[in-house]
Amino acid sequence: MRTGGQLVMLVAINVLLLALGAVISGGAFLSLFNLQSMASQLPEIGLLAIGVTLAMCAGNGGIDLSGIALANLSSVLSAVLVGLVLSSADQEAAYSLAFIVVAIAVGCIGGTINGVLISRLNITPILCTLGTQMAFTGVAVVVSEGRAVTVGSPEPLASLGEGTLAGVPIGFLIFVLVATFIGAMLKYTPYGLWLMLMGTNPKAATYAGFPKTRVLIATYALSGTLSGLAGVIIAARNVNVKWDYGTSYLLIAILIAVMAGVRPEGGYGRIICVVLAAIALQLMSSLLNFGGLSNFVRDFAWGALLLTFLAVGRYDLVGFVSPKRRRTLV
Repeated sequence: MRTGGQLVMLVAINVLLLALGAVISGGAFLSLFNLQSMASQLPEIGLLAIGVTLAMCAGNGGIDLSGIALANLSSVLSAVLVGLVLSSADQEAAYSLAFIVVAIAVGCIGGTINGVLISRLNITPILCTLGTQMAFTGVAVVVSEGRAVTVGSPEPLASLGEGTLAGVPIGFLIFVLVATFIGAMLKYTPYGLWLMLMGTNPKAATYAGFPKTRVLIATYALSGTLSGLAGVIIAARNVNVKWDYGTSYLLIAILIAVMAGVRPEGGYGRIICVVLAAIALQLMSSLLNFGGLSNFVRDFAWGALLLTFLAVGRYDLVGFVSPKRRRTLV
């Protein structure tokens, strides 16, 4: 599917879902409260989806399976370490700042570990991040002793999860700003060019002298940083953080990337499409809630959607490409 077609399709899906929700709910779906509620739930999964997108763009089976595990580790470890020296009730500003810094730093370190293992040891990304996913989860369980860790509602941390600016949730604004920055970086910097060409033709990128190792490490470090930021948003929206929060987020993040047209084989991805796909998934989730369907039905729907988009994407690439162009792709 052409890039412009993917964007138009996602815009159409969002408009259709908004209209369908308005009809089903008698207009309640488009109320300010419901729109704010959906926008406040979007950032954590949207940030993880961008991280998945970056890893997929790198090619070579690149996919970051450790995102939600690293987000949970970041929030749990930050809550434990910062809680040893600061009180979330008595030193709210200092606690909030320290929590944010430590969580993002943990995410960056975890992502860098992924990048080093993949680039230096040539471990297949999907297997590497599956291993680190279990490792990050294990560390979070040990650090928290398997229990929820209390963060509380210190300001300004709580404002990131529940506060609004001009009626728009602050967390959603952060997500849009981060997405805009990364989209611009991919489009206008040498890093973006190297990442996409490396995913398109890694052998040519190697012969061209691209800094493959540094690009891979930077990509997974950035993905990990986004996980750390997602951990901050998770903590800001909840009084407690726990090692098993958001168990279905990995599937949803991958689904968002696939819906956005990110190619599993690497070399292509548009952040604006990822943002629109994340919004579409949030709208679908809210519609299912309005319909009174259980979370089990929702997880089934996400899995079916993922398989559908993968099949359609492959059919477009193979079935509707001219023979001459098909030989070029092969």
